[in-house]
Order: sequence, then structure tokens, then C-alpha cells
Amino acid sequence: MNDRQKILIMSNSIMSLINFKYELLERLIDEKFEVYFSIPESKKDTNVKKLIELGCNYIETNLDRRSTNPFKDLKLIKQYKDIIKYAKPDVILSYTIKPNIYGSYVAKKHKIPIIINITGLGSGFYNTYTKILVEKMYKYACKNAACIFFENEANYNYFIENKIAKKDKSKIVPGSGVNLEKFKPMKKTKEDGIVRFLFIGRIMKEKGIEEYLKAAEYITNKYSNVEFQILGPFEEEEYKEIILNHKNSKIKYLGVSYDVRNEIKEVDCIINPTYHEGMSNVLLEGAAMAKPLMASNIPGCREIVDNGVNGYLFEPKNEKNLIDTIEKFLTLNEIEKNKMGLASRQKVERTFDRNIVIEANLEEIYKILKYKKENIELNIWSKLIMSKWKKFR
Repeated sequence: MNDRQKILIMSNSIMSLINFKYELLERLIDEKFEVYFSIPESKKDTNVKKLIELGCNYIETNLDRRSTNPFKDLKLIKQYKDIIKYAKPDVILSYTIKPNIYGSYVAKKHKIPIIINITGLGSGFYNTYTKILVEKMYKYACKNAACIFFENEANYNYFIENKIAKKDKSKIVPGSGVNLEKFKPMKKTKEDGIVRFLFIGRIMKEKGIEEYLKAAEYITNKYSNVEFQILGPFEEEEYKEIILNHKNSKIKYLGVSYDVRNEIKEVDCIINPTYHEGMSNVLLEGAAMAKPLMASNIPGCREIVDNGVNGYLFEPKNEKNLIDTIEKFLTLNEIEKNKMGLASRQKVERTFDRNIVIEANLEEIYKILKYKKENIELNIWSKLIMSKWKKFR
């Protein structure tokens, strides 16, 4: 008989589990949990195979993270019901909006405790037409959750102040944290005097790709010793043609990487021009590798970038401000750049170690399991006392 306790992970992407949750999954396996993961990618995916090799159990889930089709979402709810019946988890961990909302709905129906992770507010909160609906759905999800993890203080405050979540259930963790052993300073292989900037992320409007491209065009036309790189998948097809057919040889698309350390080590600065963020993993990884940072002055970025110390903040959706910030960076000498990079590394060492996040998750999981065990024992004792009482009468 298998008496191992079971954890079900619900996510909308295998890459987020591999890049940001792998160490947590590894720890759960080490702690003798039986781990299931529900994601939309196929079993043939290389990264899916990595988690299976780790010892996790794979469950394919048809989830379209960008769809607003209610019929597709109803199918997702049905899938989650089937998954819970199959896996019979003791605790569920969910990440991103659809797993959080629909996962918590199904978890309540099956009386399974769920820990939801708010990895950012997402576009639904910034769209006038969807904001009210998303808030109501999240309020229901948070009501059903055993614990809610937030990646930044601004998101936490928003949920508490708008009565979407209760304070006693809510906790702030430093994003996904960063693996300080994996991401550490590495020596460049290129020393050719070119100042290289790097954008890493899904290529879409809300990640600030338009501002990045416009700034890159302006700067490369003005300065000869610069290069702007783009790394990541095309989330919105319109940018595929723009970037792949770009005539400017100083703006380079690097494709998709399964180990971004190779790209980060070769550049001088990481730029994240996103419109909204939970906690920027791109900035955390760049900082851990001792790179200066430039980022939008928004929650999820400003926690990592100390303006003028380990990088610069600029206003989101503002290409002129981004251009000015890049030009400010170009005036720095090598000693000043290295000092910024060192400050980045020291910042993440102090505040963003991934082990902090792992321990917070394990603490909540064990707390839930202890509570469940005590309730079961209490029910057994209650039934025993009642049966004795009936006999006595």
C-alpha cells in the first residue's frame, strides 16, 4: 500500500516549473512526497521528461493561457476535476491565473487544501472590461485557499485593501527567488568593446518589446559600439515578422534558450521594459550573475533595482525615458559598471535566495498536513465517544 502524501502542482507552463520551481519539486521528492504536475505541454517535451526523470508524475492538461473563451475554461474545470479524482492529492499548489482560479474552485468541491501563488496581476487587472470579473473570481479563489503567496508587496496590498484576500491567509515571498549556486558571475568570452544589452522574455506588447525595439533603433543609429539582443519565444505573431526581418544588424534575435546563463554572461546590461510584473525572474538571474540592470519602475522590478546603485529604473511605456536611461549607462566606465554588477549580486544574496521560497512553501504544506491529521484524529475520537455514549445510555 502506498501511504506517501501527494502534492499536485497546477501550472500553465513547463518552462516556469523548470526554471523557477525545479528546486522546490526536487525538495518535495527528497521529502518523500508523491508529486504530480499538471501542465499543457506534451509528454514528448524535453523539459517534461526532465521532471519525469526527477520522479514526478506527469498529467497533460489542455490549457490555453491566452484564451478568453468560456467554453474552453469549462473544459479546463472538467479536466481539473478528473485530475483530482485521479491523483487524489493531499495538497495542491497552483501558479498563474487560470490554475489559481479554476484549481481553487475544483479543490473546494473535493475538499482539498490549495496554496495559490499570485505571480503578478496580469493584463486582466489592467483591462477596464475584465477587471471587475477577474477580481470577483480571485476573491472566490482566495476565500477557498489555505494560503496565498504574493511575489511583491504592491500586489499583496492591492488584494488586502480591495478585500480580495484576507490578511491572515496571505504571505509575501521574494518572487521565485534565484538559485545562487546555478546563477553566479561568469567571465565573458567576448571582449571586443561592444556594449551589449539583453531583453529576455515572451515577445509581446505587454513585455515592453515595442519600447525596447524603438530605443534600440535610436541608440544603434547614434552609437557604433552597441548591440541589442532579444531572447525568448514569440507570444504574439505580429512581432515575429518585425524582428526576424529587421534590417539593423545591431539588433539581434537569439531565439529560445534552455540555459540563459550562456546569453547573460556575454552582455553588459539586462533590460526589462515590462508593463507589469510579479517579481522579475529575468532581473533576479541577471543580478545573480553580477550584471547591471535596467527596468520599468513598477512593482516586481523596483524591489530588485536600486536606482543608481545596481542599475536604473525608467518609466514603463516611455521609449524616450528608456533611451535617456540607456545613454546614461553608456557614459559609465568599466569600473562603474563592475561596481553596479557587484551590487546586483550582493542584493540577491541578501534578499532573493530561492531557499527562502522553498522553506516558506514547505512550512505551509506541513502546517496543512498537520491540521488535516489533527482533524482526522479528532473525528475518530468524536465518533468513538459518541458510540460509547450511545451504549452507556
